[in-house]
Amino acid sequence: MIPFLDMKAVYAELKPELDAAFARVMESGWFVLGKEVEAFEAEYAAFCGTRHCVGLGNGLEALELVLRAWDIGPGDEVIVPSNTYIATWLAVTAVGATVVPVEPTPDGPNIDAGRIAAAITPRTRAIMPVHLYGEPADMDAIATLARGRSIKVVEDVAQAQGAKVHGRRTGSLGDAGAHSFFPTKNFGAFGDGGAVTTDDDRLAERLRVLRNYGSKVKYVNLERGVNSRLDEMQAAFLRAKLPRLDAWNEHRRRLAARYDDRLAGIPGLGLPQVPQWATPVWHLYVVRTTRRQELMAALDKAGIGSLIHYPIPPHLQQAYADLGLGKGAFPLAERLADTVLSLPMGAHLPESAVDEVAAVIRATLA
Repeated sequence: MIPFLDMKAVYAELKPELDAAFARVMESGWFVLGKEVEAFEAEYAAFCGTRHCVGLGNGLEALELVLRAWDIGPGDEVIVPSNTYIATWLAVTAVGATVVPVEPTPDGPNIDAGRIAAAITPRTRAIMPVHLYGEPADMDAIATLARGRSIKVVEDVAQAQGAKVHGRRTGSLGDAGAHSFFPTKNFGAFGDGGAVTTDDDRLAERLRVLRNYGSKVKYVNLERGVNSRLDEMQAAFLRAKLPRLDAWNEHRRRLAARYDDRLAGIPGLGLPQVPQWATPVWHLYVVRTTRRQELMAALDKAGIGSLIHYPIPPHLQQAYADLGLGKGAFPLAERLADTVLSLPMGAHLPESAVDEVAAVIRATLA
């Protein structure tokens, strides 16, 4: 059996460190916004290369609260990828702003910087690129577009902790980076968690107020905030994992290179195409084939897990039926939804497993 993702292996590797983190928090008797969160924020900001990290409840709230902190709302537009998980869109509509979807590049999963300029209007307040599958978006081009127009850029880093563009970490490439620490991520907690990284002092300060009921001082509420706080236990667990993140990501790169080699030349199988300026972290290794159901059945028969990320693009979800964006509105996103397949990938997947997966794929499609 080759599972799609092994969720138990990280505890086996880090059991002493994680158990110590658990004991440290329990013995402290302090569970919300304490020393663990403070220490994690400093350590993760240093890792990303930003001045600030603000720990939050989850990745969706990280995106939403950044927009709220910038006073983006009704009447404003935010450019988003047409090809993404629905959370990207949900953050925008949660603040009352309008999503303006832009298609991905022909060769990759991420928003096409060349198409963004045509989508900008006088109402555009922000661009929200997603580093999908752990592959960085073209942040240099996006930042150049935004800089001359006073448009904010918030990176969705949920799948790309540790990825780089020209040697700089994701989360430090825009005005803000929104992070998810959902357990399946490359850098996941053991429950929900999120954060925002930024060099903007004012943004960081307002996020700290917004996350805590709009309060700096207990019982003194400056605005209508929310409860969105990374808790002490998850912060302690993340601190134990952070020193291993680069090594885990490097293992994922070895697996991806092996997939590239073993799957090369199979008719009708599209492989990831990575620009030279990007250093991905391979949250997912995603291939494309029009024979997806047949391939999934063959993998399942062989005891190999696979998943579809994502089978229905946001514009075709019932949640956004009111936008009137029917079938054909975003053909590139729709084609990806119909053909993508995620293969087993993870920091603890043996390299030999790639050979087994590739053998089944080659026998099925070649």
